[in-house]
Amino acid sequence: MQNILNKFKLDGKIALVTGGTSGLGFNMAVGLAQAGAKICVNDISDQKLKDAKKQFGDLGIDVFAINFDVSDETGVDTGISIIEKEVGDICILINNAGIIKRCPILEMPVADFKKVLDINLVSPLIVSKRVVPNMIRNGGGKIINICSMMSEYGRNSVSAYASAKGGLKLLTKNMCCEWARHNIQVNGIGPGYIKTELTADFARKDHPFNKLVMTRTPANRWGVADDLVGAAVFLSSEASEFINGQVLYVDGGILANFGYVEGEN
Repeated sequence: MQNILNKFKLDGKIALVTGGTSGLGFNMAVGLAQAGAKICVNDISDQKLKDAKKQFGDLGIDVFAINFDVSDETGVDTGISIIEKEVGDICILINNAGIIKRCPILEMPVADFKKVLDINLVSPLIVSKRVVPNMIRNGGGKIINICSMMSEYGRNSVSAYASAKGGLKLLTKNMCCEWARHNIQVNGIGPGYIKTELTADFARKDHPFNKLVMTRTPANRWGVADDLVGAAVFLSSEASEFINGQVLYVDGGILANFGYVEGEN
C-alpha cells in the first residue's frame, strides 16, 4: 500500500489557477506550489500579473503569469496554447476567476446580469473545454470549480452571482458525468464567509453583517484564505481519485446551521 502522504504530493503537475493573482486564488496557488505543482496564473491586468509574479517570487515560487480573458474563447485558446508551449500540458485547473455585482433584481441592468454569468459560469466552461482534450489524451486530470454558499441559497442583491454559482454547481456535476470515465475528477469548493481585503469592512465587529456571520457560523469566526488551501490541495491530488461531482463547502458549518436564538445555549 502506498504511503498516504505521497498521495497528496503534486510533484511534476502543472496547475492553472484562473484569477490567481490575488485573494483566494493566490493562496490556493501558493498551496499547490508548496505541494510540488508548477503554477500558472492569469489575469486581464498586466500590473496585477507583475505584482503577483513578485509576490510569488518573494515566497520562492517560480510562477508563469499570462494575460488573457477567461470569458473570451479566442483569448483562452491563445493563452493556454502559450502555457502548453512554454510550460506543458495542464494537469490541474482551478476555475477561480469571478466577479460579483450587488444590486436588487428590479434595478439590475440585464447587461450586468449577463456579465456576471459570463465570468462566473460560462468562463469555467470555456477554459475547461480547452484543457480537457489534453487531459483525456494524457490519461486524466483535475478540475476544481470555485462555487459558493450561493450555490445553495440566495440573498438580497446577489441574484446574478447566486444564479451563476448555482449553475456552476450543476455544471460541475455534469462535467463529472461526461469526463469521469477519462479519469478526470471535477469537483467544487464552496467558500464560506472569508476575511479578505474585499470583505474586511464587513468583518468589523460593529458591522451588522459581521453579527449575521457570527450568529450563523457554528465555528464562530470568519474564514481566512488559508482555510481553502487544504481543500484545494486535496482535490488536486491522488488522495481524491474517487471523489467526483461534489462540492466541498469550507464554511465553518454555516450551511448546517439554521441559526441561533438570543440566549440559546
